[in-house]
Amino acid sequence: MKSHSNLFSTFLILLANIAFTFATSRHASDSRFMTYKGLAMAGYQGWFNAPDDGAGRGWNHYTKDGKFYPGMCTIDMWPDMTEYKVKYKTPFVFADGSPAFTFSSYDKSTTDLHFRWMREYGIDGVFMQRFVASIRTPIGRNHTNTVLRNALDAAEVNNRSICVMYDLSGMRPYETDLVIADWKALVDSMKLTSRPNSHYLYHRTKPLVAIWGVGFGDGRKYGYPEFDKLLRFFKEDPEYGGCSVLLGVPTRWRELGSDSDKNSQLHEVIKKADIVQPWLVNRFTQETYPNFHELIAKDLQWCKANGLDYVPVLFPGFSWHNMKSDSRSNQNPRNGGRFFWAQISKSIELGCEMLYYAMFDEIDEGTALFKIENNPPVGESVFVGNEGLPSDHYLWLSGLGAKMLRKDIPLLPELPTRN
Repeated sequence: MKSHSNLFSTFLILLANIAFTFATSRHASDSRFMTYKGLAMAGYQGWFNAPDDGAGRGWNHYTKDGKFYPGMCTIDMWPDMTEYKVKYKTPFVFADGSPAFTFSSYDKSTTDLHFRWMREYGIDGVFMQRFVASIRTPIGRNHTNTVLRNALDAAEVNNRSICVMYDLSGMRPYETDLVIADWKALVDSMKLTSRPNSHYLYHRTKPLVAIWGVGFGDGRKYGYPEFDKLLRFFKEDPEYGGCSVLLGVPTRWRELGSDSDKNSQLHEVIKKADIVQPWLVNRFTQETYPNFHELIAKDLQWCKANGLDYVPVLFPGFSWHNMKSDSRSNQNPRNGGRFFWAQISKSIELGCEMLYYAMFDEIDEGTALFKIENNPPVGESVFVGNEGLPSDHYLWLSGLGAKMLRKDIPLLPELPTRN
């Protein structure tokens, strides 16, 4: 009789804990986007500034050694500025001598335009990057919050999904508290996961939070105690937790290989998450990509065996010559979209149920999907054009990839022809 009584008491305590969790949760019970499965999402940096945009950051993410003029910049692509409402004159010029203009991510009109493109071409939404190195300062936090606030509004207008991705790069061990406080502030002040018309991305019935930079073997200052603390908060906190978690990990995470920490504890951390996202940018070229097919297939198999979901990182090409002077321009060519399409089609063929495009607006490293200038400025800085293709070519391919993922169109191993 006593054992039955104890069992009943335990059951009541469990029910009370469940009731407490739901009663105090700051998150809405649902969203317009209840799962990542079937979606093609992109990474969104949103970190570009101009001196007159009001953010007080000058030419942020354009400058090299604090300077922005021909021969001194970090971007390897020039945006097609045709549709931007607000434009900023730069020291760069086109071949005809006319001045070149660029944009600021701080402007609401920029965010509105980008989300309109997502809707028009069929990209399902974006992971909004939040770098710990940015949110630790008032000026950086103001910029990042402004871009996120504008994006939340634009997502609702354009019926796109949004998810927050914390990038731990440069994080100090004690700054896990900063990440936790930041999430609480977003949930409270922006109603991030509880807006009346919520477009925040859920997965496995819970709000999804992405944490990028887990398990890399490059001497980072943070490690397993910090991973454990963040996971416990996002998973278990009765008010602000109860989330699903995506972990951004090294390419060789499963093997504990070249770019990974060699501690097998990494696997135990990963098993506590919900989605695994290995970083694949610039790890292969079109010629060497077939060597990674087996790796991706085995990653998928490992995830399924451990009750996890898997999402590959797909990128159209890579170039950071202006940022890294010792690298060649157009280091990883796009090949007219054939390289990007090979990744999309093979990922779907292997059984991937969701996609992550890197990146929507990353012109620093030449991975941008948005509209790119075919005839960029001339002078000492060398820019990668769009190979004579329409400036929206990679937006079009991204949307087509989303359709193929959802089986709205059949699997197409070869690059489709655009009418």
